[in-house]
Amino acid sequence: MDFLSIIKEAVFRGASDIFLIAGQPVAYKCRREIHDIAGAPLSGDEAEKVIDQIYAMSGRSPKRYHETWDDDFAVTMAGMRFRVSALRQRGYCAAVIRPVASGIPDYVRLGIPECVMDTAHLQKGLVLVTGPAGSGKSTTLACVMDRVNHNYSKHIITIEDPIEFIYENDRCIFTQREVGTDTAGYAAALRASLRQSPDVILVGEMRDYDTIKTALTAAETGHLIFSTLHTVGIGSTVNRIIDIFPPDQQQQIRVQLASQLCTVVTQELVRTVDGALAPVFEVVQVNSALRNMIRENKTYQLDSSLGMYSGDGILSLDGGLHDLYKAGRITLDTALSAALRPDVLRKRIEGGIDIPQLK
Repeated sequence: MDFLSIIKEAVFRGASDIFLIAGQPVAYKCRREIHDIAGAPLSGDEAEKVIDQIYAMSGRSPKRYHETWDDDFAVTMAGMRFRVSALRQRGYCAAVIRPVASGIPDYVRLGIPECVMDTAHLQKGLVLVTGPAGSGKSTTLACVMDRVNHNYSKHIITIEDPIEFIYENDRCIFTQREVGTDTAGYAAALRASLRQSPDVILVGEMRDYDTIKTALTAAETGHLIFSTLHTVGIGSTVNRIIDIFPPDQQQQIRVQLASQLCTVVTQELVRTVDGALAPVFEVVQVNSALRNMIRENKTYQLDSSLGMYSGDGILSLDGGLHDLYKAGRITLDTALSAALRPDVLRKRIEGGIDIPQLK
């Protein structure tokens, strides 16, 4: 099997992910649809050889993979950069490979709103980009970091698993650390970063107690922290952070989060009527009213208080879906399935009420 030729073909076809799984032909995902690449199913031996080849190309030791049977890393193949998730399934080696754009993409072409890019101008606090896997959170953060790079003289530390985008210093200095290669884990690297004169810290994902606790502390000490969570909407995001702490610490965390949380961005990709994918965003600049809700344990009111409203630092996800539907780009079912408040959205659509969007 000519592995590199398969990779090139999948990328040429617009693959967002490539699947190497024993017992199945090599497959790829394009516009959220799975397609097989012509060829016989991979045998267990072939899958293992391919994984070994990928590790050899990356220069990374497979020790972690053989110890845990799960490993994430980046590799350059066929002149392109890829994010690899190596795993074990049914006793055989397998991998899911995601192409990473070379260079920082154009945020305008990607449809990232200007109010998201404006988070680059913050001086301190916590900015969270949320959404399901594959919705483009890492790409959005890369665009924001690129804006910081071209507008400010700062030291930016990124902690990622794995490193996806490689930044070229302009006005900023970048220190990029990869979990498993440059550091043992997010929390350890984040604690160490506080002694490395950072101005901006990008944490690839706030996935555990230690990382979240240290990120909040870093924000309290005057740093600007960017990170991601696999949540949708400000309400579920706040609850996810608070619920990871023991009950006796949760009130303290509410107070910390209320004071440090600056912006919560939620992004989704929705299928359009022509089969493409369109981005839709919710952007919440946390104001005093929302801070009080967080502090007073009224997180259940966060999403409902936003409703379909857009303005005063709020860009509504449901408002964006409303606009896409009214423009004929998505179906009603697609709009309602992606909505945070589908009942409200349905009433707005059926009532013919337009919702002005923050630009």
